[in-house]
Amino acid sequence: MALGAELRRLGKHSAIYGLGGLISRILAVLLLPLYTRYLTPSDYGKVETLIALTTVIGIVLRLGIHSAFFRFTFDSPDPERRRVVLRTSFWFTMGMATLGLGLGLLVSAPLADLLFGSAGDAELVAAALVGLWAGMNYEQISSVFRVEERSVAFVTASVANILLTVGATLLLVVAFEQGPLGVIVGNFTGTLLVYAVLLGYRREQLGLQFDRSLLREMNRFGIPLMPTALFLWTTNFSDRLFLGQLADVREVGLYSVGVRIASAMVLILTAFRLAWPAFAYSIEDDREAKRTYAFVLTYLVTFTTWVATALALLSPWIVDWLAAPAFATSSRVVGPLAFSTVAFAGYVVVAIGVGRAKRTQFNWVVTGAAAVVNIALNLVLIPPYGMMGAAIATIAAYATMFATMAWWAQRIFPVPYQWRRVLTAAGTGIALAVVGKLVDAGLPLALALVVLYPLALVPLGFYLPAERRAIGARLRLAR
Repeated sequence: MALGAELRRLGKHSAIYGLGGLISRILAVLLLPLYTRYLTPSDYGKVETLIALTTVIGIVLRLGIHSAFFRFTFDSPDPERRRVVLRTSFWFTMGMATLGLGLGLLVSAPLADLLFGSAGDAELVAAALVGLWAGMNYEQISSVFRVEERSVAFVTASVANILLTVGATLLLVVAFEQGPLGVIVGNFTGTLLVYAVLLGYRREQLGLQFDRSLLREMNRFGIPLMPTALFLWTTNFSDRLFLGQLADVREVGLYSVGVRIASAMVLILTAFRLAWPAFAYSIEDDREAKRTYAFVLTYLVTFTTWVATALALLSPWIVDWLAAPAFATSSRVVGPLAFSTVAFAGYVVVAIGVGRAKRTQFNWVVTGAAAVVNIALNLVLIPPYGMMGAAIATIAAYATMFATMAWWAQRIFPVPYQWRRVLTAAGTGIALAVVGKLVDAGLPLALALVVLYPLALVPLGFYLPAERRAIGARLRLAR
């Protein structure tokens, strides 16, 4: 398949996945007034604590099988072999989720006492563990749509899950006044219902088949990814913990608003990450894969840099529009956090080479190094610089992760990445953002600098001749 067609295929699926993510984020924002009206800060804190806890437990229980499922599905075009991969992954996930639920229910009371100082919240902990069971199994079976590149079907299931979850949460929290328990039960009700439907839909593909030798191979691929995921979790969330301890709660609140606004980048990247593994592994020819991966890195870094530049330059007005005046200083961290996501986007692309070669054993060292950088810089920079120190620590950690993974992946699966273009794209965006901040640009100038970004790349020799011709053709058609 021609490069242009391959990239259009990736773009189409990413856009569809992005639509599902957009709906999810809009509904999450709309539910905030509900949570803040019907839950006390303590109640909401319990819910967030249990979400964080079950996220970590889920990483451990999966043992990387989710990533292995994508990689091993594309090892063979034989439908029967792919069915064995599906069934082995399905039953392994079911078994580990059930084991985790059973053990968790046994210790729910002491766990509640450890987390909240009261065994009376054991029911809340138990409900969160049921939600973990539902989430693990739903994620596994819904991922079949992703390997089939049926993005519309995947998003349809996701939106149905979201709508059922919102309905159940409203009923339990508002009508039945179940508080935090209603939030947690509502969250997994939709997941369980859609999971049951998907079980029926996939009944012909599922069966009592479990290949132990295949599982051992998948575990050799997936288990090294487990500490990788844990280190990523550390890099993503440790900054708020350090701010709370080394600064104060107010600084955490200001920083969290900046994180929320910069999360517009996460929406873009989440859409890409949903489409990327199946797309990348589906390219059978290594030469074609390398060429495609090179262009994907260039275009993804360019696009995410443009968005990050816009968020950095426009952040004062975005914060003013979305938040109360007391949160105005939150805009200072939006730019660094947005650009840190550009580095993470680069990491996601280059890491695929290691996955393609099934050499994931070193991944945890890469993400572990980033976590160490993040923790060390948080300790050093937060006391004198507060939330800006945390933001600098975040961008340094992701830059470390990208650079280290690029070095390692090139040793395993060399790809002719267009490094000059990648650095030009990222550097131009950073330069425009810095200029805008230094001159304290008003809104018209900030918007002009955002629009200038693709034009500023022209004198820097960023565009290839074929790209210049394609852009010119599109501009002539637009007239």
